[in-house]
Amino acid sequence: MEPLFLKPVFHEKMWGGRKLEKFDYDLPAGDIGECWAISGHPHGRSEVENGEFAGQFIDDLWKNHGELFGNPEGKVFPLLTKILDAEASLSVQVHPDNDYAWKHEHELGKTECWYIIDAEPGSYLIYGHNAKNKAELVDMIESGKWDDLLRKVPVKTGDFFYVPSGTVHALNKGIMALETQQSSDTTYRLYDYDRVEKSTGKKRELHIQQSEDTITVPHKDPQLDIQTKTEGKNKFTTFVQPPISPFFAVYRWEVQEPVTLKHDIGKYTLISVINGTGKITIEGKDYGLKKGVHLIVPATVDEWTLDGSLDIIASESGEK
Repeated sequence: MEPLFLKPVFHEKMWGGRKLEKFDYDLPAGDIGECWAISGHPHGRSEVENGEFAGQFIDDLWKNHGELFGNPEGKVFPLLTKILDAEASLSVQVHPDNDYAWKHEHELGKTECWYIIDAEPGSYLIYGHNAKNKAELVDMIESGKWDDLLRKVPVKTGDFFYVPSGTVHALNKGIMALETQQSSDTTYRLYDYDRVEKSTGKKRELHIQQSEDTITVPHKDPQLDIQTKTEGKNKFTTFVQPPISPFFAVYRWEVQEPVTLKHDIGKYTLISVINGTGKITIEGKDYGLKKGVHLIVPATVDEWTLDGSLDIIASESGEK
C-alpha cells in the first residue's frame, strides 16, 4: 500500500545536452539525451528506491508480483516513460507496429506520444510526410527529396503530439519532451543529416528498407479528443486514451489544492512530476514530491491524495 519511487537511467546521445540538470538529476558526464524514468526494458531498467521492494527492478516485479499491476496478461511491463533533451535534432525515423516488431525484432512495436515540456522560439517537429502513395514514398526516399517529403510542424511549450507506429517523425533542436511509449527500443532511422559519430568517424546506420516497409502511406493526422476539466483550483487534461490510443492513456494534472484520485480496479498509474513540489498521501502516510520525481501507484492502492503545487504527466496502460 505504498507508491514505487523509481531511480532514473540516463543515456548519452549525440544530439543530447545538459538541460536535464534542471530536474536536479546527478547526470553522468557527456551529452545526455534521454532520461529513462519508468522502464522495464532491458536497455534501461527502473530500480525501486523505497519500501518493501527497494533495490528491485520493475521487470522483476512484473514477473514476480503481478498483483502490483492488476495481475496482467502481458509478458513484459508495457510502458516506458522518458524525458528527452534535444540539444540537436534527432534523426528522422519511424517505428514498427507490434506484428512487424515481433517478427523482425522480437519485441513490442512502438507507438508513442510527446508532451512538450519546453520549446525554444522557432522550434519545429518532423511529423508525417507528403507522399501520396508507396511508389512516390520510395522514389522520394531513394532520390533524397527530403524537403519535399518531410512535413515540418511548429511546436511550442505545452503542445501534445500522438505518434502512432508507422509515423515519420523527429524531435528537432531546442525541444524538451516527456515521451510516453510502448516498451520498445526499436527505431528505424530514415535520414540523419549525414552526421558522423565522433567515436567511429562514420555515418550512423540507416534502415531504409525497414522504414519503407513500415511507414504509413498516406500520412494521416490522428483525430485526438483532448479534454480539459477544472475542479476548484485544479485542472485535469486527458490527452489521449483508448480506443484512439490502444496502448495507453496520458493525462496532465495541474494541482493547486488537495485532490483525491483513484484508478479503475486492476489499473496502476505512472506519475512524472515535471514541475513544482508537494506530496502524495496513501493510507495516511505522506511521501514528498518534487520536480523530476517518477513513481508508480500500484494496483494494490485504491486511492491517493495529491497536495501542493504540482504539474504532473500521468499515464495508464491500455492493455489487460
